[in-house]
Amino acid sequence: MKRKIVTLCLAVALLSSAFTGCTIGDTEIVLNMNSVGRNHVFSINGEKCTKEEARLYLCNYQNIYGYAYGINLWEYDDKKLTEDGKLEAYVKDITLTELANIMCMKQLAEQQEVTLTQEEKDKAAKAAEEYYESLSKEETSYIGIDKNKMKRFYEKYAIAQKLYNKLTQGINEEVSDDEARVMRIQQIFVKSEEKAKLVQKKLANKEKFESLATTYNEADSIERDLARGEYPEAVDDVVFHLDNGETSAMITTDEGYYFIKCLSKFEKELTEENKANIIAKRRKEQFDDKFIEFIENSQFEVNEKVWEEIKVDTSGKIKTNSFFETYEKYFRE
Repeated sequence: MKRKIVTLCLAVALLSSAFTGCTIGDTEIVLNMNSVGRNHVFSINGEKCTKEEARLYLCNYQNIYGYAYGINLWEYDDKKLTEDGKLEAYVKDITLTELANIMCMKQLAEQQEVTLTQEEKDKAAKAAEEYYESLSKEETSYIGIDKNKMKRFYEKYAIAQKLYNKLTQGINEEVSDDEARVMRIQQIFVKSEEKAKLVQKKLANKEKFESLATTYNEADSIERDLARGEYPEAVDDVVFHLDNGETSAMITTDEGYYFIKCLSKFEKELTEENKANIIAKRRKEQFDDKFIEFIENSQFEVNEKVWEEIKVDTSGKIKTNSFFETYEKYFRE
């Protein structure tokens, strides 16, 4: 992708189920098309999302996810690109979920008395002006928006980020090298005990690991990087005690049988990256404690007809993809 997206989708699966299913946990979700109104896509606790805001996010996401490495993926949208369907459905799902997340976070921010300072409001105004000026006539017409509305949308996005920062204060950011350690391995994974015993015998006879992996491995890859928690605990218990060049005995798990060869027991650069991932996971878990409670006590209503009428424009005239990038420019810490 061309840029890094600011991550506010902290309960994506949860909110996706809110809009496509009937419950979140034990909480019933109300889907009442009539009460939302024809000019709004959905409402949460009575607060409504306008068609303009929905189109703003949709056209950015269509260009963020629709163009990768110089390839126009919309040209291939007749193919099944995701488990749930075509690219348009995928992008619309992301859009709806992100908008719902941000609205919920804004409402929770009000409960938590989180507000923007005048300096932050000024940043939102500058971001709104810069982004609005970047839009073509076709884009402003498609979105149906003016500078004042754009400023409000940036303020809403900023308040959501500020809430996240508040609710994730105080987490332990100390992560040891061993906890975050990433290894480089080769693997042989087989599902049947019979095949596992055959591999075990061949390894005992000093046959080359890589050659056996090419023949017998049933996993997606032979060589890969591995961090703790990515494989069953029984695998971690063995693998993270291997030295460089050492091969494990057969490891039995519920899903099958593993043989692991350690190529490098400590990948320094990847380990440092994984430390950041571990801290982000801790932040998310702490945030979700409050956020999920709010969601479970909220009422969601969707106007499915209005949402179906809002289409992704793949004519090539709608090219904007910098809404989030412009936010980062002004609010980067």
